[in-house]
Amino acid sequence: MISVNGEPSDVTPGTTVSELLRALDAPDRGVAVAVDGEVVARSSWDHTSIGDEARVEVVMAVQGG
Repeated sequence: MISVNGEPSDVTPGTTVSELLRALDAPDRGVAVAVDGEVVARSSWDHTSIGDEARVEVVMAVQGG
């Protein structure tokens, strides 16, 4: 099972980072992703597949005051 931000997820192994972000309705900007502790460059999101048992962290910038 894949973990996203510490929670079990029904993400299918082999899903790309881009596909995951679309499924999470993540914004187009202000997002960082790490898979198994390694930051994934935005330019690699379409080509980076998420393996079985992967730990994925998705961080979204938030504006506030």
